[in-house]
Amino acid sequence: MTEVRETMLPGVGVRHVFTSEEGRDVGVIVHHDGRREFLLYSAKDPDACAQLFTLSEGDTTTLAEILGVSVINEVVSEVRHELGDVALEWVEIDDHHCAVGTSIGDGAYRSKTGASIIAVIRNGRPIPEPGPDFQLFAGDIAIIVGAHDELNDLRSALCS
Repeated sequence: MTEVRETMLPGVGVRHVFTSEEGRDVGVIVHHDGRREFLLYSAKDPDACAQLFTLSEGDTTTLAEILGVSVINEVVSEVRHELGDVALEWVEIDDHHCAVGTSIGDGAYRSKTGASIIAVIRNGRPIPEPGPDFQLFAGDIAIIVGAHDELNDLRSALCS
């Protein structure tokens, strides 16, 4: 089976890349809003994107059915139904973020945005359920959960 490499793209979604039988890297970025960007990397420079096109979530479903993956598509629909509009995202806190040195409670992030910080990864160690007194520092990775629009608001609140 072909190896698929996944990369989390905070604020965007997930990039999946595999090497085709002819030796070219092919990628798909799955955005939080359901859009898919298809990438074909250059044969001469594997870091350069030679071609790019975007499909809506509905177009992606149609293409998947044409390619014969409708069974997988049905399973994904069931999972989406169970999860509703809830998404999970990682946000790296950089030196320039206004959240650096402030507590979660001081930011009042859940009451302002509706999304929650459910864990923080600091120095490679997970800190589950950080309380309101927990201070955020540069290099922390906040794991946030909420509806897509709430995540956008929380990401903006942490990063502004």
